[in-house]
Amino acid sequence: MKKKKSIVLVLGIFLLMLSSCSGSGVPAGEQNSELATITVTGSGQVYVAPDMGYINIGVHSEGATVTEAIAINNRQAKAIQTALEEESVEEKDIQTSNFNVYQQSDYDYQGNPVSTFYSVENTVYVTVRELENLSDVLDAVARSGANNIYGVNFDVQDKSEAQSTARKLAVQSAQAQAQELAQAAGVELGDLISITSSSTSTTPYYSYGIGGGGGMAESVPIASGQMPISAQVEMTFAIH
Repeated sequence: MKKKKSIVLVLGIFLLMLSSCSGSGVPAGEQNSELATITVTGSGQVYVAPDMGYINIGVHSEGATVTEAIAINNRQAKAIQTALEEESVEEKDIQTSNFNVYQQSDYDYQGNPVSTFYSVENTVYVTVRELENLSDVLDAVARSGANNIYGVNFDVQDKSEAQSTARKLAVQSAQAQAQELAQAAGVELGDLISITSSSTSTTPYYSYGIGGGGGMAESVPIASGQMPISAQVEMTFAIH
């Protein structure tokens, strides 16, 4: 009986030693070794011509009462909407972005209030999908009673092709950097381990504004310029 127990004990110790040595099949001295890598960031950029624009068009009106001020504002806003429709701007591209009603007072030289009136501000955010019509749109709304027109932002309706080109340029840039660094360090560039990407675009801004609601003597030419589309990639390669 004692001999049988001894054999079982020895067999258990042997199996325990075998398990600790085998692990994942990698020698114990190599299990904690880290893979040597190199990480680089590449960027690519292309320029495209904008084909659409965004404008904020506002109407400011005043009245002795809230009802009067709102009624005046509504007439002006309706005239502006009609002007936009006549310039082929669709209803879905006209969105109210701000509407405020507030009380104001006039004061004498001693700082005492002498009268009270009400102001109404109504601002709509307009998308102009035919950029060649933007100048005519601005002129039309100014003549119809808009007394606040804010800066114009430009955009591209479909950026997919430009973004794809920018990403390819970013990858080429990262690969070239990785190869250059590997050669300088005296190592060989291995397989790609990981890659992440991101894209950005800078919307051109045109500072434009009017006040007084008197319209413009002639249409103002709009220079849309070019819009940069950028992409960045981070790539990690093995080196050996």
